[in-house]
Amino acid sequence: MHLLASSFAALSTLLSLATTDLHLAHLPARPDDAPTGTEFGVEARQLSDHDRYLAARDQILAGNVPDFLREMVPVTLERPASAGPGPERVTVFVTPDYLAVGTDQDFLNIPLDFVTASEVARKLGYGLPTTRIVDAIYREAQERVQPVPLPAGPEMRSMAYILEHRTLVSSERAGLPLGPLIAGTHKDVVLTGQLRQVPGHEAIYGWHRMDGHPIQPLSLVHGVGYADYSHGIRLVDRTVLVDGVARDYFDALSDPAVAPILSSEGAIRDPVALLSLPTPAGYAG
Repeated sequence: MHLLASSFAALSTLLSLATTDLHLAHLPARPDDAPTGTEFGVEARQLSDHDRYLAARDQILAGNVPDFLREMVPVTLERPASAGPGPERVTVFVTPDYLAVGTDQDFLNIPLDFVTASEVARKLGYGLPTTRIVDAIYREAQERVQPVPLPAGPEMRSMAYILEHRTLVSSERAGLPLGPLIAGTHKDVVLTGQLRQVPGHEAIYGWHRMDGHPIQPLSLVHGVGYADYSHGIRLVDRTVLVDGVARDYFDALSDPAVAPILSSEGAIRDPVALLSLPTPAGYAG
């Protein structure tokens, strides 16, 4: 009982630290004059795709993020039977929803391209998920909604599509509380070692249906400057628990003994560098 109590106390302490990191240490308080999600959407209609990503990045880094997104939530992954001996489980801490601009009462989940998403993660001291973490998030989500795809075409990147999708998702999640882990609303921008094999591209995955199967398999088709209405950015805390012991997320991803729990491709070489890969001159999607 003493060991169990000690482990529980350590876990409680780390949970407390993880849930306050984003709120206190990395993200400023929301400015009083910051635009709501609706106001930002109206302003962003006048911007090019690239300028919209930059504007959203600046709003997020300035603290214009809803309160409910400021507490990380735990997600635990178990060791696959095929992975052989090693640690049994890893608990990661993720944002409960995709990054958004605005307030709890009026927020807009805003897509970012890989360049700006990576910059936000780096500057806030966080990472992006792997496909295996995205799957685990869906399994453990307290709230799941049915994906609502819009017709494919050149308008997918437009602010009009982003706002239309917001309306549809808001209808799907009507009555659900803010704060619990939610899944099914967007695809994820993810980390994979394959990013080194196709320089200048980004990786997307997910958007799980209610049966647990993702609409989007892992894809590196798009360039690093691409984002459309279906993309979302979910942050992963740099502190993870490997069998209850605190480790750095990127260190765990590169450790052959631990990585199979976090990544379907095993250990990823220097994963933190994936957030700083060279950007093509004049990059575009």
